[in-house]
Amino acid sequence: MSNSSSISHFLLLALADTRQLQLLHFCLLLGISLPALLGNGLIISTVAWGQHLHTPMFFFLLNLAFSDLGSICTTVPRAMHNSLWNTSIVSYEGCAAQAFFFLFFISAEYFLLTIMCYDRYVSICKPLHYGTLLGSRACAHMAAAAWASAFLNALMHTANTFSLPLCHGNVLGQFFCEIPHILKLTCSKYYFRELGLIAFSVCLAFGCFVFIVFFYVQIFRVVMRIPSEQGWHKAFSTCLPHLAVVFLFLSTAIFAHLKPPSISSPTLDLALSLLYSVVAPALNPLIYSLRNQELKAAVWRLMTGWFQKH
Repeated sequence: MSNSSSISHFLLLALADTRQLQLLHFCLLLGISLPALLGNGLIISTVAWGQHLHTPMFFFLLNLAFSDLGSICTTVPRAMHNSLWNTSIVSYEGCAAQAFFFLFFISAEYFLLTIMCYDRYVSICKPLHYGTLLGSRACAHMAAAAWASAFLNALMHTANTFSLPLCHGNVLGQFFCEIPHILKLTCSKYYFRELGLIAFSVCLAFGCFVFIVFFYVQIFRVVMRIPSEQGWHKAFSTCLPHLAVVFLFLSTAIFAHLKPPSISSPTLDLALSLLYSVVAPALNPLIYSLRNQELKAAVWRLMTGWFQKH
């Protein structure tokens, strides 16, 4: 048995074996991350700058953009560095930090998506109570609760996982440090210490999923009773982007960790992990901006105003 204290580094999964493919993966990650950073940065700048966008929906979208930026900056730079310099080594402390921050930002994203679903539910199903239920103080409290819950969730899992003895070496089957893959290296007799936290997180995630399903059932029931086509369009233009983001995020993450072992392969595992850790956060700004005319107009005004000044 190799104790965790005797391990100074981990070996990450290489994105490719040949030098040409490594450089290709570097270019692909760069091509994904730069538009993602630009898109999320534009959303943050536009919402912060546009006084008319200081509404609950855009406030939560701003928080979502921060979580997307955080998750991308946690995983992509290390993967790009490894591809460019042909290395797969990450220090023990660096791995712990990466695991914590990735779980923190990805948990915050899930909680924020649940809150955004509640925002759409109140806006469509209880429009007369929107100002009361989603005032500025209530929105701040909900966002703070999402970030605080994500922080505690990440802290508990990371502290517990990296305190477990490791019996199966230091080779991770993932291109970044992720809690489930680190747990595969721990000694089986100590694994039960993490089961309680896993059960708690699963119950919390399932509770959020139940809320999302319940809210959207209520939303679609109300939308189907709207007589005008304009009302339909307005409701779906704000709900469909959110629903697409939730589906992309949940489907890839759930399938990546719960798929049958019979269909598991290094290539499939790598593709799925890239989808929910990199592609999904990168697509969020594109999904929202394409469907939201108000946001597109505000981004255009911000960009034209900047170019005129310079």
